[in-house]
Amino acid sequence: MTNSPTRAPVRLTRYAHGGGCACKIPPGELEDVLAGLAAPVAAADDIPLLVGLATGDDAAVVALPGRREAVVSTADFFTPVVDDPYDWGRIAAANALSDVYAMGGRPVVAVNLLAWPRDVLPFELAREVLRGGLETAAEAGCHVGGGHSVDDPEPKYGMAVTGLADPDRLLRNDTGRPGVPLSLTKPLGLGVLNNRHKATGERFAQAVATMTALNRDAAAAALAAGATCATDVTGFGLLGHLHKLARASNVTAVVDTAAVPYLDGAREAVRDGYVSGGTRRNLDWVTPFTDFGSADDATRLLLADAQTSGGLLVAGEVPGAPVVGELVARGAHSVVLR
Repeated sequence: MTNSPTRAPVRLTRYAHGGGCACKIPPGELEDVLAGLAAPVAAADDIPLLVGLATGDDAAVVALPGRREAVVSTADFFTPVVDDPYDWGRIAAANALSDVYAMGGRPVVAVNLLAWPRDVLPFELAREVLRGGLETAAEAGCHVGGGHSVDDPEPKYGMAVTGLADPDRLLRNDTGRPGVPLSLTKPLGLGVLNNRHKATGERFAQAVATMTALNRDAAAAALAAGATCATDVTGFGLLGHLHKLARASNVTAVVDTAAVPYLDGAREAVRDGYVSGGTRRNLDWVTPFTDFGSADDATRLLLADAQTSGGLLVAGEVPGAPVVGELVARGAHSVVLR
């Protein structure tokens, strides 16, 4: 985007109390809210719910009677994670589309979700956000059919996405089995680099490139390799999403900490104190379920780092992605670090 010569560049991240997926409600608090809630009996009882609230998976899935297809439905939106509005739109769209890929589906139509402080930020910036989202959806082959907007003191953007999947070839978080390796398709460290960007204005091209990369090819590779279990790594960090997968599958996940990839600059950002409150809350939440072994504080924080538009965590080997651990029979902890 080209800024007006009479207007100083706007730092969007300064209008957000938390950046990207780090602004999510903490996982422990969210689970307390959802505890005891059960879906009411569906009025359309001829359309089975294949994936719902029970396991906290990435999206909802319903079967289509008489067809070999299922509908995948999700929504995701968040506050600015970078200052550039076009990049923010691209990142938010890739993040929303990721939930469909994480279920083994393909996105077919999305609608925009936009909250904008109309008396504070110019609408030309909102247009750039929407342009970024449209271009990422087009890259994914996904229609964008409108959306919804509200006047809000804090800018937020994302999408509600509908996709299609083969109901017999879903990627779920409750189908992990002992003896299966774990692959991670994007490096960690997005949260701490984004937090450094928010604090200092430094731009990290490697983080933007990672966040805008679609998980489409990773999902296709996982399905081609015969995987049935996966999740994406976003606001709850690798440890949080791995805990949910292990709990849903009744297994323990063993992580080889030396094999986990990180973005350049991630460890330095932790060393210099650019750790979000969301990441610290993630670590607090997973601590009772995790055997940290000899992992140092920096490694613990990076493994709990609140990612935005992170990669897929797949139970199975994905060509080109590092194997970072394995699933074993259920033990005393959901996650064990080695």
